Amino acid sequence: MAPTSTAAVGTARPRRRPAFHSLRVAEVRPLCEDAATVAFDIPEELAARFAHRPGQSLTLRRTVDGRDERRSYSICSPAGSPPRIGVRVVPGGLFSDWLVHEVRPGDTVEVMPPTGAFTPDLHTPGHHVLIAAGSGITPMMSIAESVLAADERSRVTLFYGNRRTGTVMFADELADLKDAHPARFQIGHVLSREPREAELLSGRLDADRLAALIAALVHVPGADHWWLCGPHGMVTDAQRVLAGLGVPDDRVHQELFFADAEPITPLRHPDEVARGPVSQVTVTLDGRTSTAALPTGSTILDGAQRTRPDLPFACKGGVCGTCRAKVTQGTADMRRNFALEPAEVAAGYVLTCQSFPASDTLTVDYDE
Repeated sequence: MAPTSTAAVGTARPRRRPAFHSLRVAEVRPLCEDAATVAFDIPEELAARFAHRPGQSLTLRRTVDGRDERRSYSICSPAGSPPRIGVRVVPGGLFSDWLVHEVRPGDTVEVMPPTGAFTPDLHTPGHHVLIAAGSGITPMMSIAESVLAADERSRVTLFYGNRRTGTVMFADELADLKDAHPARFQIGHVLSREPREAELLSGRLDADRLAALIAALVHVPGADHWWLCGPHGMVTDAQRVLAGLGVPDDRVHQELFFADAEPITPLRHPDEVARGPVSQVTVTLDGRTSTAALPTGSTILDGAQRTRPDLPFACKGGVCGTCRAKVTQGTADMRRNFALEPAEVAAGYVLTCQSFPASDTLTVDYDE
């Protein structure tokens, strides 16, 4: 899946190291009729760079018809193990079909070290409620297994929506996790196109069904964190249900894997628009600072890449969070945001792939 990351829980975002590394594919294992996991061998000298926190992602790169193409996929393996990603085939996808059907063990793939902040604090025990649909289960596997292994006092409840039994990713792994932790892990499989014995588990994982599932299986005041991952509609439905139940915003964490159909919200204010056709934009990444005159009609990322091709990015759609940076001087107009939480935006962070210079001078720092 191609995710968007939200603010970390109890952990700081690592300083970005955007370099790609050629990693050997260790295994490609089918999960269901249209998905597989891809595992990588990590050389000893890169072990520290590729140590991941549960819920993080890997950005992969390949050249297609002379173009630099990148996609971000969530890591499904638990903390402390080699990274393994879950991939579901997207019709016509440049990456997903290649990874699932063509890549084989021994092949090499260009991979960026783990990024993202859709990550729980493993040092604090608690009850984590996970709500996922489709390939949104991928980071949830890492979160659930890591949380349950970290502290015997922690519990996990998972609501997982799919179309049919044959499309359920990680079905065997979820069953094994339930067998290993019967008292601390509960799961509700919801199928939209296949009847189940319990009516509550038959249908779409929409707002009404989710509200009923929570009422039946979760003591809301006792849930410490809620993790949402899936398409935009499911995530917004879940947010609305949780808000109605009085769940504080700082306990709800979201990740999207698709948002192309969602509208772009115009955020530009007339008094913040740069007065000229260009803006002097200063960019800091990995301790190196450079300044260039960028067109105000181009995003910060697209404009700055002409002189700083090392800038990190993956989806360029406002959903993965890879291009996150902090505005330290001037103003930027962010037109779309499915990755940053309100607290991050309030602190001055923007997605540079969706942000335009809105002042004559602007400084953004990727290292903050």
